[in-house]
Amino acid sequence: MKIAVIGLGYVGLPLARLFATKYSVIGFDINQARVNELNSGKDSTLEVEDDLLRSVLVGGPSEGQGLYCSTSMDDIKDCNYYVVTVPTPVDKNNRPDLTPLYKSSETVAKVLKKGDIVIYESTVYPGVTEDECVPVLERVSGLKFNEDFFAGYSPERINPGDKEHTVEKILKVTAGSTPEVGVKVNDLYKSVIKAGTHLAPTIKVAEAAKVIENSQRDINIAFVNELAKIFNCMGIDTHDVLEAAGTKWNFLPFKPGLVGGHCIGVDPYYLAQKAQEVGYHPEIILAGRRLNDSMGEYVASQVVKLMIKRNITINNSNLLMLGVTFKENCPDVRNTKIVDVIKALKDYGINITIFDPWATPSEVQHEYGLETVTELPNDKFDAIVLGVAHNEFKEMDFSAIRTSNSIVYDVKGILGAKADGKL
Repeated sequence: MKIAVIGLGYVGLPLARLFATKYSVIGFDINQARVNELNSGKDSTLEVEDDLLRSVLVGGPSEGQGLYCSTSMDDIKDCNYYVVTVPTPVDKNNRPDLTPLYKSSETVAKVLKKGDIVIYESTVYPGVTEDECVPVLERVSGLKFNEDFFAGYSPERINPGDKEHTVEKILKVTAGSTPEVGVKVNDLYKSVIKAGTHLAPTIKVAEAAKVIENSQRDINIAFVNELAKIFNCMGIDTHDVLEAAGTKWNFLPFKPGLVGGHCIGVDPYYLAQKAQEVGYHPEIILAGRRLNDSMGEYVASQVVKLMIKRNITINNSNLLMLGVTFKENCPDVRNTKIVDVIKALKDYGINITIFDPWATPSEVQHEYGLETVTELPNDKFDAIVLGVAHNEFKEMDFSAIRTSNSIVYDVKGILGAKADGKL
């Protein structure tokens, strides 16, 4: 058994590392710099610790267990399992963009052989694997689906930055294009996933299960975000309300906040797209998306209101934004909603300094055209906004960087009495 993992990002690398503890694995990526970095034993995403990565690395393609990363098609042509872990983003109009899936399917198809199994892990709406990806595999390879080659689906459940719920500790849903292939796919994952597996009856069921996981969270967060807006109007502390309500055993512990990242803020659009294609308009899903996408401007307006109450001149004032990644203690800046807050604040004429010790400045510049710093500036600010709950921010002493009448706004609700306002 020889496995190729296509795409070595937040999902692909942890999976490739895990498979490499038992199998011969080729990690394939089109980014040469990323491949060089990984082969040197370094992971800039911080998902796999360097010593753990080095423990499975081998010097080249081999028949024994271990991981070798490559950009060469020749290195994956002898594999018989291909696991696709590329991102599935949305475009500027929030429509699913399947381009990475199409391109990776073309790559795999060029080396596909009789008997091979192609497994997709990317989050998609039901039907993408068999209706969109398989035709690409057939067209480019010249092979026939479910006769010459087969497909599987096992949705990723990676939680970036989470060192407790790592890939082997999260139960894995699996599926195959035939019952027999489903068993093979399930056995493959079961051999390395300590938490176990769940074999779904069809690929479409597995796709649907994944896409509703994050849609459910999105809707629940939208509900508490709406509560936050209501209770702020009433002068009631939302966090106090949630703490009181949480004393009931079946109350779900969701908190208000900015919903970004590559999953919760994206996946509902995939489900909504498919629903509309089959003639159903998904009201609750899209309502939740609209509300959560509006929270950046809402946070900015609350900050400006607090500044006005302190008689701070808004235009040309100086604000420090603490954090720009999409979540705490993680360098991932994909689909971060902090940029929505920054954009709205800039519209008021506010000068913004972004401080994030976790984010890579060049990546933030490339993705959003924003400048960031990784060291705390030696300046004083009219406003400080805690946007991301990095550990470094929790015990910060703000006194040295505040003007006499400045405000501190806590988006994450972790600063307690230090904050003048919170979401």
